[in-house]
Amino acid sequence: MSRFARPHWVEKMSSGMAKPLIGEISAALDTLAATGVAGAIDLSGLPLTATDRAELEVALGSGEVEAKVTAAGTSEIRETGFAGVWWVRHFDAGGRVLAEILEIAFVPQLLGAQGDDIDAAARRLRTELARTPERETGRETVHAD
Repeated sequence: MSRFARPHWVEKMSSGMAKPLIGEISAALDTLAATGVAGAIDLSGLPLTATDRAELEVALGSGEVEAKVTAAGTSEIRETGFAGVWWVRHFDAGGRVLAEILEIAFVPQLLGAQGDDIDAAARRLRTELARTPERETGRETVHAD
């Protein structure tokens, strides 16, 4: 059976949305590969049935990377079987899905560090290093001549 063929048990319940979405994902993946420009498809606003979602999950498969982020709620990020296509789900405190997005990107936006956060981390690390005596680090300072 083709990876994009509908499993026999979903024929009657599917709205047929999965195949056009896969076409949209394919185009976005081509754009990412050619230009580096990321894209996203917000599944939350689409009239997808549970069967459509299942069909899409079967077609996209699973990749090697999964991540869970617990900041302002819980988010789960799963790489699909296609590098650069990420399934992102955001949950409320009760475990209900608040948003469901397919990100087409090198790295999902939620996992990337923000510039301001990196600047703050660099300052904090420099401060920590300045407060730590050399004997506590176990390392000797080497000075270039």
